[in-house]
Amino acid sequence: MVEAPEQVITTPAAEELMSRLEEKHGVLMFHQSGGCCDGSSPMCYPRGEFLVGDSDVLMATLGDTPFYMSRSQFEYWKHTQLILDVVPGRGGMFSLENGEGVRFLIRSRVFTDGEIAALRSAGRI
Repeated sequence: MVEAPEQVITTPAAEELMSRLEEKHGVLMFHQSGGCCDGSSPMCYPRGEFLVGDSDVLMATLGDTPFYMSRSQFEYWKHTQLILDVVPGRGGMFSLENGEGVRFLIRSRVFTDGEIAALRSAGRI
C-alpha cells in the first residue's frame, strides 16, 4: 500500500519567505483563495486575522503554519497535491508578502491512483 502523501508541500523559497514574514508579523496562516480580487492565490495572514469556519478544510500544517481551503474548492482540488512556491511579483492585496517583491504561488500535481486510495484510507479525502 502507498503511504498517504502530504496534500500541501513547500519549496525552499516558500519556506524562506515564510520565515522572513514570521519574523516581521509573528505566527502565520494560509488560506487558498478561490478567486475574486486576488485570483486563486495562496493568501498569507497573521494567524487569527482570517477567520476560518465549518466551510474551511485544514489541508496541511506547514511546520507550524496551518494551510486552509474552502470546502467547496477542496472538492475540486482534493485529487491534487499543492506545492507552495514563490515567484517574483506582487503579493495579493491582503497577503503579507505584498511589498516584498515576490508572491506566493501554487503549483500542483495530480495524485496517482495509489496515492488517492491511501488518502481515502486515511480519511483525508
